Amino acid sequence: MDYAEYEALSFDCYGTLIDWEAGLVAVLGPWAKRSGLTATDEQLLTAYSEHEMAAETQHPADLYPDILARSFRGLGAELGAEVSDEDAAALATSVRDWPAFADSADALRLLSQRAKLIILSNVDRASFAASSTRLGVEFTAVLTAQDIGSYKPSPRNFAALLAEARRLGIGEGRLLHVAQSLFHDHVPAKQAGLPTVWINRRQDRPGWGATPAPTADVRPDAEFGSMAAFAAAFTG
Repeated sequence: MDYAEYEALSFDCYGTLIDWEAGLVAVLGPWAKRSGLTATDEQLLTAYSEHEMAAETQHPADLYPDILARSFRGLGAELGAEVSDEDAAALATSVRDWPAFADSADALRLLSQRAKLIILSNVDRASFAASSTRLGVEFTAVLTAQDIGSYKPSPRNFAALLAEARRLGIGEGRLLHVAQSLFHDHVPAKQAGLPTVWINRRQDRPGWGATPAPTADVRPDAEFGSMAAFAAAFTG
């Protein structure tokens, strides 16, 4: 890719910049042990992914903490284990504790010297605000599911992203979308006509983890195993 063509970068946050799988497992893992379940962390994430996808599809106006709680209860029902109100609240409020990937902040600071940075995230404003402090940069724009009224992979979210790019005066074809999830981001971004870069955070693990499998064949324009590697390529 000729990265000099791009003046703005839009990012998925959770899974790409923030380690949402570690954040989920920090709550789901201890709950599973208390409940006497033998599921591994990967099995919990895979099962959870289906419930979050269903919750976001069926309740697009819900704030993300409510999605987390609803998804947790669905997971508990599937596995035959009680999810108490305290359990559900623990996951619903856990986003503020989810760690950033070790390379995210430095990579974003480097990228911000060359391009506008935009967030397109499946969370609410309050949850993102807590994560934003871990990322250490000021984003040109932040678009959340709360703002848009739907969750990725809905085409509405990418229509909102393109509208924001036009509002910011970003030239046609000069926005590059950067994300981990093929399901949530690359398939709908490509359908919206955007070029994409895959930050393949799960390159050393089989399966899709907390992200559902993509619903269509998709080929990102480039693939990196880390934000650090992408930042070096983009700015080099």
